[in-house]
Amino acid sequence: MLDILVLFYSRHGATRKLAERIAQGIDGVAGAQARLRCVPPVTTVVQPLEPDIPATGAPYVELADLEECAGLALGSPTRFGNMAAPMKHFLDSTGAQWFAGALAGKPACVFTSTGSLHGGQEATLISMMLPLLHHGMLLVGLPYSETDLMTTPAGGTPYGASHVAGPDANRPLQEAEQRLAVALGRRLGLIAVQLARP
Repeated sequence: MLDILVLFYSRHGATRKLAERIAQGIDGVAGAQARLRCVPPVTTVVQPLEPDIPATGAPYVELADLEECAGLALGSPTRFGNMAAPMKHFLDSTGAQWFAGALAGKPACVFTSTGSLHGGQEATLISMMLPLLHHGMLLVGLPYSETDLMTTPAGGTPYGASHVAGPDANRPLQEAEQRLAVALGRRLGLIAVQLARP
């Protein structure tokens, strides 16, 4: 069974909900299973803000999770068209894995949530792709054979799954957003399984 790491940061829960749908898609692929992990929040002085084990939800990620995974789904809320600082802080700590090529050749996808429809979803998704490209990962997007891409009135892009959470971060995932997130997870899982075949 291949472990696919679904790694996210979520302050208000919207990105976590997308992560859960992506995990659902991965778990629907024979031979693949999702490993949900999150990154801890950081303070303005860039140090861990909470205990080593979160009280609820997904466990905090460890660098070993990256080394052990057969693929990676990376998610963050949008912060001015970029990933949130806790996710960037974690990625900045992966120099040893980069040097060792621990992620090279593994498939990866990205996902995000924003407060508004034009809140920088695509810019954020692209910003999360850059460190993955440096790691040598193979990026997986959503093809337009996923017809929801043409009709969604909310989130969803060919660069990755997305969600418009609203200004108070309380808007539920729309049906199209859910389908696209599941489809992205399924696509990532299928590609990971295919790449693992001898």
